[in-house]
Amino acid sequence: MQATTPRGMALLLLAVAVFACGMAPRAQAAGTAYAADTADVNEPGNCKIESWFSWASNQDFLAVSNPSCVVDLSHPVEFSAQIQRARTNDEWGASIAPKFKTNLLPTAIGRFGVAMAGGAMFDMVSAENTGLFFYVPATLRMSNVVRVNLNAGWLWDRIADQHYFTYAAGVDYRTADNVWTLTAEIFGQLGTADTASVTQPRLQAGLRWRPVDQISMDVILGRNITGENANWITLGTTIRFPVPEGRPARERTGHL
Repeated sequence: MQATTPRGMALLLLAVAVFACGMAPRAQAAGTAYAADTADVNEPGNCKIESWFSWASNQDFLAVSNPSCVVDLSHPVEFSAQIQRARTNDEWGASIAPKFKTNLLPTAIGRFGVAMAGGAMFDMVSAENTGLFFYVPATLRMSNVVRVNLNAGWLWDRIADQHYFTYAAGVDYRTADNVWTLTAEIFGQLGTADTASVTQPRLQAGLRWRPVDQISMDVILGRNITGENANWITLGTTIRFPVPEGRPARERTGHL
């Protein structure tokens, strides 16, 4: 199945938007269920849809869909739009966070790769821009199966008119056949906030099962992942639409 033609991608993004547009407050900048982003960007023409549901011990809830595609602008650039529906303190809202990411230095074993990414956040109920973000992901491949991801960036919360320094650090360990991947990470934001948990560290650990190249599923346990000081469980899926003439997915160096 291909989703790389302009007409096909337009229909795909429309279908995802119709499904996910309901309500949610603010989208996370990373754009995936995992907070620590990689420095890798796939080949132009590759597309995927990442979706996840998250439940918190305080009854908060997230439902997210994040379609993305890589286009060739004389350099591969990944464009995505994280569409989120959420319940926070028994209130529902809707948001969308368009984002770009491009690689600056390719990753390699024993050497850091670097990228840059950024975007904006919009409240879909009030049609208001709620924030901007920019960050630099760096990835160090320790071996063919172990990598370390480090992120540093900036977030502007326009509603509170607060600026934050954002950070994330994660480790991925996968089996040689890429069927199983274990991820552990810490992330958060530093700055002034009315609630202490907003600037306290956030933690996640997850297990990914990838039975075939095109599909993977995640189970993630987290703590304080949106700054609300609660425990979370997340179930996620990723569906990939690779370029047929591209390299096999198991040989690529993008986010697994």
